[in-house]
Amino acid sequence: MDWLIAILLGVLQGATEFLPISSSAHLRIAGELLPGAEDPGATFTAITQIGTEIAVVVFFWRDISRIIAKWFGSLRGRVAKDDPDVKMGWLVIIGTIPIVLAGVLFQDLIRDQWRSLWITATVLIVFGIILGLCDMLGKRVKTLETTTYRDGLLIGLAQVLALVPGVSRSGATTSMGRALGYERPAAAKYAFFLAVPAVFGAGLYETAQAITEPSSVGLGWGPTIVATIVAFLVGIAVIKWLMAFISRGSFLPFVIYRIALGAVLLVALSAGWIDAQ
Repeated sequence: MDWLIAILLGVLQGATEFLPISSSAHLRIAGELLPGAEDPGATFTAITQIGTEIAVVVFFWRDISRIIAKWFGSLRGRVAKDDPDVKMGWLVIIGTIPIVLAGVLFQDLIRDQWRSLWITATVLIVFGIILGLCDMLGKRVKTLETTTYRDGLLIGLAQVLALVPGVSRSGATTSMGRALGYERPAAAKYAFFLAVPAVFGAGLYETAQAITEPSSVGLGWGPTIVATIVAFLVGIAVIKWLMAFISRGSFLPFVIYRIALGAVLLVALSAGWIDAQ
């Protein structure tokens, strides 16, 4: 049963990681609803997210490899420091600092209190509304090439909110990007780039911790690895679909979905159908 649950959770992780609907919230909810399952935990979530971030690296390989090469080239004086790719490298570094600090400072809250389904349901609704307002009111004029260091840091600060299940990493960063006036594809692409070091860092850290504490991997290593591979395969398809969708459509369907899911979850919790912790 653990293998089947792992595959289902892997599909869910890959399908929801890049959409602004919170993959961690869906994994948390699925852990309560799937027969024989339970909350997969922060460790399982962080490890399977490695699969989805590998999908990002594969999909945007040309962009990411070029940015890395030019950034290192600028350190050796071979590439101009004002090169757009060099600037993007620094933007990703600056934008990643806030979530690294928050991840270290709030480790206990991330693993325990913040995983309450009451919190998850509430932030699904609240940040769904925020996403809708930012998407609707955003000026939609800035491109990825015009990203400033101030904007990069602000979007990085928004990424910190993703530590709370239900907020959504892509939802928080994209909302901030839209609020700052960036086009949907530009906001989404920077969100993808920004997530890579943060998610890889968290995933590798949790993997190292799990090696010394195997009990922290609730489903076991075998199922967790399978879930990570499944998340990668599904994630590739979802990235391709999402980038095509946002080039012509709004985030409204995701806003409606978030609010509806949060409302249903609140009803289920109030009625005692599922346990909040």
